[in-house]
Amino acid sequence: MRRAFVIPALVMGLLSLGACTQFPELDRTVSPQLENADYPALVPLEPLLAQATAGRVDAARTEAGLLGRVARLKARAARLRGSVLSGRERQRLAQGLQ
Repeated sequence: MRRAFVIPALVMGLLSLGACTQFPELDRTVSPQLENADYPALVPLEPLLAQATAGRVDAARTEAGLLGRVARLKARAARLRGSVLSGRERQRLAQGLQ
């Protein structure tokens, strides 16, 4: 019974703390010039959509660029997998370890 009272009381306490915040001053943030301005003109949607699709990324060109980058990265990884030491250096190291 006691828990049934404590939990809602805690929730209400937390919610009431949120009501104590100060809000920013919003009066007169809109200039009188903007307040008296006309509403924007309504325009057809089709030209806007055509303009938006014109700026899209070309998928084929992007894929080609990415595939080229993947190939270059794989070639670089293959070069890095090779031995760092030359045959002579490896031989000197083996002699020093014995």
